[in-house]
Parts: sequence; C-alpha cells; structure tokens
Amino acid sequence: MEDKTSSFENLIVWQKMHKLVLAIYKVTRSFPDSELFGITNQIRRSSVSVAANIVEGFGKKGKADKMRFFNIAQGSLEETKYFLRLSKDLQLCDTEDLRRDADEVARILKSYMRAISN
Repeated sequence: MEDKTSSFENLIVWQKMHKLVLAIYKVTRSFPDSELFGITNQIRRSSVSVAANIVEGFGKKGKADKMRFFNIAQGSLEETKYFLRLSKDLQLCDTEDLRRDADEVARILKSYMRAISN
C-alpha cells in the first residue's frame, strides 16, 4: 500500500493516538508525587512511544520497515493499556474512557497494518 497522505499528521491512527497522549498527560498531572518516576513516567513514555513509532513507520519507504515500527507501536500500546489498568486498580483515576480510546487506536493500527501488508 502506498501512503496517500503527505504527512503523518493526516493519519487517523496518529491523530487518535496523539489525542490519547494528551489526555494521559492531563490525567497523570493529578497522580501522587510518589508516582512521578513510577506509573506517571511509564505511562507517559509508553503512550508517546506509540505515537512516535507510528510517525517513524510512516516515514519509512519499505513495507518491512513500516511494519516493524508499527509492530513496535502495537507493543507500546499494550504496555500503555496495562498502565491504564494499573492506574485504575490503584484507584489513581478512572481510565474507562482512556482504555476505550486505546482499544480504538489498536483496531485502527491493526487495520492500517493489514492494508500495508496487502
């Protein structure tokens, strides 16, 4: 599949992930200071990694290179989903909406990868 868009910013999957990253940054501002180098740092890092790997994959020319970065994005997204679950279980915040958004990104990313591989 040849990319029909000139910028990663036009990708729906990136747009939705960027929105999720911003929401995660916002919600983690209220996390306790004791979690600054724990969950706060980890969930921010993993969510940014998803968006960054989508961008890097978009910039690659070869199908294999694109798929490798999108696969890394999938792994980081699963990590993000775990930290959202942990945040909920530790009663740091309600993550239902964020988890639903992460699931949506996962579906779109999988679909995008399927289109590239065909």
